This record gives sequence, C-alpha cells and structure tokens, in this order.
Amino acid sequence: MNRKLAVSALAAGLFLTGMGTAFATADREAPSAAEARAAWKGIPKLNSGGVQFKDGKYKFEPAHTNRGAFHWKGSLKDADHGDGHNVYMQVRVEGYDWSRFNGKQRKTVWLDKLSYDGAALHTDDAWIRACRDRGSLRPDNCSVTKSYHR
Repeated sequence: MNRKLAVSALAAGLFLTGMGTAFATADREAPSAAEARAAWKGIPKLNSGGVQFKDGKYKFEPAHTNRGAFHWKGSLKDADHGDGHNVYMQVRVEGYDWSRFNGKQRKTVWLDKLSYDGAALHTDDAWIRACRDRGSLRPDNCSVTKSYHR
C-alpha cells in the first residue's frame, strides 16, 4: 500500500512540476510592460562633413537589465576617405560628460554599445551625435545632436 501511495505522490509531483514549467514558459513569451517599452526605435541618419551614422537604433534597457542602459547601435562611416581624418560617435547620459566611441579611417564599422549611469538603476535621458576628428588645430565637426528620453 505504501508503495502505491509513494508512486501516486511522485506522479502527481511530476505532473504539477510540468504544469508549473509550462505556465512559466508561457509567461516568459508575453513581454512585460518594461520589455515592451524597451523595444528598438530608429535613430535618423546623422551626417556632417566626412562622417555618417546610419542604420541606427536605440532602446532604453529595463532597470536591472544591462544596468538600465541607453543601448544604441548602427554603422559609423568615414564618408570622406581622402581627408585623412578619423570619425567617432559621442554619447552622453544624464549626469555625465560625453563618451567617445572611435570608428576607423576609410572604413565603415558596426557599433553596438551600452551607455549608462553606474549609480542609477536605469538611464532616463541620453544624447548622441556623429563627429569627425579634424586634429588639434581645427575644431571637430559634428552632426546635429539627437536627444532621447525614456
């Protein structure tokens, strides 16, 4: 009798565990409100003399995911191969100065970066622009600065 009871209890436990896993899997497939807000959005093409940023996308990561970062990606292109200047992206999040992400002369590079405030759960405001490094004697030229808010 004890053996039948033990087998029945084991079967019921396995059944309930399977049901719990099925519900958890189904729950993961439906995006939460935070994940829905974190969908990729487009960044318009950023141009300035000799530099181009295209196919850009961004999203604000949910809190506790990738540090709640401003996540951005796209192609940074040296649009004037003969000028001898490098190109770079500048990104700023609230409370911090501009961060620089270098490209390569005479090439197009794919950038996929996270910019965040390490002291906060998530980033609310971010700014991004594409620039050409014209050396130390002449000022760099940058595209228009785009700003984004969570």
